[in-house]
Formats: sequence, C-alpha cells, structure tokens
Amino acid sequence: MSVNIDRRVVTPGNDEFVEQAWQLKEQINQQEDVLKQRRDFFTDAYRRSTVHCYVLDNELVGFAAVRRDGYILFLAVSPARRGEGLGKRLVARVADDHETITCHARTSNENALQFYEHLGFEIKRRIDNYYEDSGDAYYLKLGSGDGIADRISDLMRR
Repeated sequence: MSVNIDRRVVTPGNDEFVEQAWQLKEQINQQEDVLKQRRDFFTDAYRRSTVHCYVLDNELVGFAAVRRDGYILFLAVSPARRGEGLGKRLVARVADDHETITCHARTSNENALQFYEHLGFEIKRRIDNYYEDSGDAYYLKLGSGDGIADRISDLMRR
C-alpha cells in the first residue's frame, strides 16, 4: 500500500505550518543536536521564505524554506520519514525555481553533509564561528545554470 503525501507551498508572509515546522525542527535538534536556531529567528525567516512542504494526514513531515535567491534556510524531514526520498524531492522543487541552490550546514552534521554531497552540492568554503553557539559551517552550492534540475531529476529516478 502506498502512502499519499501531499505537496504544498507556503508563500512568503503566510504562517501556515510554521508551528509544525518549529516542532519538527526542535524534534530534530533534540535527537541530533543540529538545527539550533532561536524561535524568533526561525519564525521570521520562515515567514519571509517560500516553504515547500510535504504533509501526511495534516501533519508536516518535511519542509524546505527558501529565499528568493535559492538559498535554503531550513531543510528538515521527520526522522520517521527519512529514506523515502522526501529530502531529494524538496531540493528538486527548489531546483525547479532556481538555477543555483546554496545553503550552510554545520561541519559536524554528517547526515546533512552526506545528503548534500550525494545530490552534487560542493563545499565552497568553511566559515568558523558561523552559528550563534560558535559552531562552524560549510557553505555549499549546487549548480550555476548547468542543469541542476536535470541532475536532481536523474537522482529522483534512482
């Protein structure tokens, strides 16, 4: 039996799913010690972004909050739904709208780094003390007009 997960887009200025997104981010933070943003920073950034969401039975199971320039502010998938391709699909949705996708990831977040590397992101630079808690980050980039949507589509078929 296949599970039908709805895809939704929350436009800038809209609060739909912001509370569920916060709760999902906090669940991941507690389990993995990543996604450590303060609530006011998170909600402000969420409201200013286009947010691609995956929803199952009115419960948010994954989301990507993206700025107009293709920078992914937040990407999160429920631990219970990982391995189903939701993260890839979220990045593919971003690739549909942007020629270049960028983001930051903690240098200690091995899961995120492996995920982004698998999709073809390249580490462009390391930034020491990037996060409020003095954590270091990598600045990652995918594409620059060189067919990132096609590359993501190829990954989706695997």
